[in-house]
Amino acid sequence: MLADVVRYLVCPVCEAGLEQADRTLHCPTGHAFDVARQGYANLLPGNARPGTADTPEMVRARDEFLRAGHFTVPTERLARSVSRAGPSLVVDAGAGTGHYLSRVLDRTPDTAGLALDISKHAARRAAKAHPRAGSVVADLWRPLPMRSGAADVVINVFAPRNAAEFHRVLHDDGLLFTVTPSPRHLATLVKPLGLLSIDKRKTERTDAALAGYFKLDSRQELETEAVLTHDEVVTLVGMGPSAHHVPPEPLRERLKQLPDPVPVPLSFVLSTYRRLE
Repeated sequence: MLADVVRYLVCPVCEAGLEQADRTLHCPTGHAFDVARQGYANLLPGNARPGTADTPEMVRARDEFLRAGHFTVPTERLARSVSRAGPSLVVDAGAGTGHYLSRVLDRTPDTAGLALDISKHAARRAAKAHPRAGSVVADLWRPLPMRSGAADVVINVFAPRNAAEFHRVLHDDGLLFTVTPSPRHLATLVKPLGLLSIDKRKTERTDAALAGYFKLDSRQELETEAVLTHDEVVTLVGMGPSAHHVPPEPLRERLKQLPDPVPVPLSFVLSTYRRLE
């Protein structure tokens, strides 16, 4: 619930601490933010724009895809890895529907979770993902509406990475867990569907983007396969970098040349980074 994580939040306008009274978050200087009836709070600054935030249809499709268990391997491995850290607060930066955060909290009974996402439709679902999860609409590219040093762990799954802000909100011994696709992810679909291929240096570039704030602690490569219907392939492509490269209708036309369902290779890199002083 949002009430469980309010003490970690700050006002996006003046950065003062927030408190909750009924269905309003407020700071000492008078700024107030409504808590939606679905349980999430929108802490985007007034001049922020959601841009390409997930629509209700995208959120619904992705939620169904994840609930079907196609990403069980990275979900379970991430939850197991985070649980070993024994965190008090886990922040899911780019949480979507809260799927990954929910599984982490299932494995860590004394942990609170905070889901951050720029989509209010995703935040609405994340607010209900787990009894110990609070959900906030926030832009990962802006200062996060959180107290410095508040979090033990930040998880970041297929989402933008703001190294400076992740570093700021983690305490001195905090950990950052990222899940990214490897070059083998969806490899058999790239040519027939005209998808963007994953950069072979993606993991190296991720390390470089975090350098100066984090050092690599450990890395796991996760390989699996899913047998997906054409509708599920459309949803999966919409969750990655090809979403704006191949629109759904041309994608469906190209899919007609493939069997339905079709086996799809799934390949992920789970990296653990330790915060630098």
